[in-house]
Amino acid sequence: MKPNYTSVPGWARSAAVEAADRRGRSHTVLAIGGGDALGVADAWVADLADTGAQIRRHDCPDVDAARAALTDDLSAATVGHRVAVAGPVRDCLALRAAAIAAGLADDELRFGVVSVAERSVWCVHCRAVTEATVEIEATVPCSGCGRELVVYPHISRRMGHHLGFMVDAEDQPYEQPEVSA
Repeated sequence: MKPNYTSVPGWARSAAVEAADRRGRSHTVLAIGGGDALGVADAWVADLADTGAQIRRHDCPDVDAARAALTDDLSAATVGHRVAVAGPVRDCLALRAAAIAAGLADDELRFGVVSVAERSVWCVHCRAVTEATVEIEATVPCSGCGRELVVYPHISRRMGHHLGFMVDAEDQPYEQPEVSA
């Protein structure tokens, strides 16, 4: 059965690179983690070179550095600003969440996913985030509670993580939680 990807963008399902948005008046181009992400950012910058737009490029070692660069650039952004993010899918999803929280719309964002091997999964049971090499609809042990989680084909726009829930939850006996008075 084919999964229903209601909230998983096409670029987050398999490695894919979106074209640069040449309509922007200014651009932030972020490459996360080096490697192939640098090549994607190079191609975007080359494609935008003849547009006359201001381009700020950041080669970031990790998602935290990319988030800081994005926040800094957006503090001075004006109407017509575009953001392009290249890197592994879990980092692209994290930056998408940060951009949306900052007020950007999906049509102001472009992504170049160079790897879909590593995903982040948010556990609905204990709220831990598990980073793992896992496919959508496969299972992974939760790093918080140890439950075997299904990596559901749903991504939180707010957090940038896949939803994970216990694989056999419906087969488990229900235990009334203790309530302190």
